[in-house]
Amino acid sequence: MTIFLTITVIVLVFLVIFQIAKASEYVGILKGEKETRQQANKINGFLMVGFLVLGLIGLYWCDELLFKKTLLAHPSASVQGEKVDSILWITLVITGVVFLITQILLFWFSFRYQEKENNKPFFFPHNNKLEVLWTVVPAIVLTVLVIIGLRDWFYFTGDAPKNAMVVEITGKQFGWIFRYPGEDGILGKKFFKEIDPATNSLGLIWKNDSTLHLKDDPATHDDIVMEQTLYLVKGKPVKFIIGSRDVIHDVGLPQFRLKMDAVPGIPTTMWLTPKYTTEEMRKITDNPNFDYEIACDQLCGNGHYSMKGIIKVVSQEDFDVWMAKQKPYYYLAFPDKDPDNKKVDSTAKPTMAAGQLMNKAVAKN
Repeated sequence: MTIFLTITVIVLVFLVIFQIAKASEYVGILKGEKETRQQANKINGFLMVGFLVLGLIGLYWCDELLFKKTLLAHPSASVQGEKVDSILWITLVITGVVFLITQILLFWFSFRYQEKENNKPFFFPHNNKLEVLWTVVPAIVLTVLVIIGLRDWFYFTGDAPKNAMVVEITGKQFGWIFRYPGEDGILGKKFFKEIDPATNSLGLIWKNDSTLHLKDDPATHDDIVMEQTLYLVKGKPVKFIIGSRDVIHDVGLPQFRLKMDAVPGIPTTMWLTPKYTTEEMRKITDNPNFDYEIACDQLCGNGHYSMKGIIKVVSQEDFDVWMAKQKPYYYLAFPDKDPDNKKVDSTAKPTMAAGQLMNKAVAKN
């Protein structure tokens, strides 16, 4: 019933508009074409000015209402992101000024130069000075912006500082896998045919395989692998080595103002330096539940919407404590080779032996 009433109302509205248009057409014929056109232009001129005023008020209102919900309301969480914010603000100022000038002139001209009895139009088909002005000036401005953008891009994707920590980020449908080098400081080798979602999510080379010409890589034995939560250190540069396990993903770091494609078989890199810990940013944003996020900025399948990870930025001390609690991925896959397990076994055996001796003594008695 509701759908029927809605359709009926829509049809009636169209009929009313149609009848008003026809009535206006008949009135115009009775008044005369010229007089009707001038009256219509006058009305349209006033409407243009009204639309301009309301539009500027709406623009200001939207800025007041929504600006605090944007990323620009808070500082960049990385040193490199400051450069992105800088070029973005420059672009917004330039395009904003041009937008306001052109729109104000557009609507004002529609009112100021409407058709009147004593107004005579002036036509000029071509003007070399104007053509040069509105071609050369935008070209120069855009060229400068592109050069600044390229300079910053080469900075983000260039060589990271020598003291930078290294983290490998791998995208998958639909989540993120993070890998840290162990005590040797080297990320071990991997091969896609070794991937096992249950025990070897990255395909680390842990065994010899003559058919695939693979040799066990000891550098993989101490690598730390985590999923969905990435830990970084405040003030310490970090180099990301980015890849994908299946389709194209995109490492989106909105609070850090950076992003990079994750492409299967083609590692990409970028680096950044976190400025604020998670706790500090919670105070800055006045949001006790704030967390940095890593999102996929590339449509990658039905579960794309759920591909979100968490980034924890902590102090060096807290990071060291967290890292000390982590167990190499190799030992999770092969618990029998974990030295900690062997220690437990070695301490447990004498206890069992003592128990057996006690049982024998009791049996003899």
